[in-house]
Order: sequence, then structure tokens, then C-alpha cells
Amino acid sequence: MGIGASLFLIAVGAVLAFAVNDTVDAVNLVTIGWILMIVGALGALMSMIFWSSWGGFGRDRTTVVERRDREVL
Repeated sequence: MGIGASLFLIAVGAVLAFAVNDTVDAVNLVTIGWILMIVGALGALMSMIFWSSWGGFGRDRTTVVERRDREVL
């Protein structure tokens, strides 16, 4: 799951948890909203962890360039 899908799940979950006042038989929309927000947050966290381990933030690369001095004739 990528960052985009995680943000989408968080947004849909927030809408269900905070903005929907309708009720459905045998389904608690507020609980489903909270579950979607938690799953989205975990997906975003996992995506960031794997992204940083594959060369994202936090890695420094050092390039060594050897210089040759020209000989004076």
C-alpha cells in the first residue's frame, strides 16, 4: 500500500467517523471509520519505513574523486 492509498483510507475513515450521522442496521459506521483510519495510518507508517530503507531519507552517499596533478615538463 502506498502513501496515496493510505491517505485515501484515512480520509474516507475520517468522513465516516466524524461526518456521517446516518445509521445502518448491524453496521456501526463510526467504528468502520476508525478502523479505516487506523489501517491507513499503519499503511502510511509501513510505507515510510520501507521507503527509507530502500534509499529514501537518511542515507548519505560519499563520492570520492581522485585528482591527478599534471607533470611539469
